[in-house]
Amino acid sequence: MRIGISLTSAYATRDVRLGARCMIERAAAARRAGLDSLFLGDHHSTGAAYYQNVPMLGRLLAEWGDASAGCLFLLPLWHPVLLAEQVGTLAAIATGRFILQCGIGEGVEQFDAMGVNMKQRPSAFEESLDAVRRLLAGETVGSHARYHFDNARVSPRPPEPVEVWIGATAEPAIDRAARLGDGWLASPGLVPDRARALVDFYRERCRAHGQTPAAVAIRRDIYVGDSKADVEATAGPVIARGYRGFDPGALVAGTVDEVVARFRALGAMGYTDVIVRHLVDDQPKVLASMARLEAVRAALRD
Repeated sequence: MRIGISLTSAYATRDVRLGARCMIERAAAARRAGLDSLFLGDHHSTGAAYYQNVPMLGRLLAEWGDASAGCLFLLPLWHPVLLAEQVGTLAAIATGRFILQCGIGEGVEQFDAMGVNMKQRPSAFEESLDAVRRLLAGETVGSHARYHFDNARVSPRPPEPVEVWIGATAEPAIDRAARLGDGWLASPGLVPDRARALVDFYRERCRAHGQTPAAVAIRRDIYVGDSKADVEATAGPVIARGYRGFDPGALVAGTVDEVVARFRALGAMGYTDVIVRHLVDDQPKVLASMARLEAVRAALRD
């Protein structure tokens, strides 16, 4: 099983440079821990500081090694040509494989702010993904449905094929991921029984579409403590406050051995990658938890 990280992009700070510095320090810590992949999310028109993925990843790649890296893009909110140009440039900077995580997005506020009709999300997603893939393959592309453009091409293009992971939770969307994606990214809010049922559904739909997935990933919000007391003192209050409205069963907070057991259970279900995000904000605690992920990863490789 591989362990990657999706860095938190939202920070409440009076000095916006501090949030950016936190992300840089966390990317460097993830590299020291030997994690297998690095990702950033995607959100728009926010009231609080949210560091946008393309410029931020460009900076973070200076802290990263030759492991995989990528971004989540909510495809309906991006023009396909612009997105393909950004991916082509990021993939040229990265020394490892670039992974394009994508989803249809939610939240009427950000769709209204970006001038996009939420009701057209599924068709816009499929049209955009097709155009982006063709552009990155070197084709000259036009489109006249949800998007309108002619004779588009992009350069630089990725030096190796971009892997596409599609985030999805509802069964029709998971079927779309099986049909169109190289991998599936499962929701962080899935409790174990639901995570097991949906990975079985995804693999069945892959078989139905004649696809062999390159990755079956799940996001988990975590804290790795140095003792049970540390876990209780650090993560306990965050979980008790109802962290992001998640069922506590979807969260992973424990010692190294406890986290290893939870991740092994996900591997037994059929997941190949766990993409973690820390459920605490305190920077020293996050960096210490990140360091302990090295031991988690080593145990999973034994």
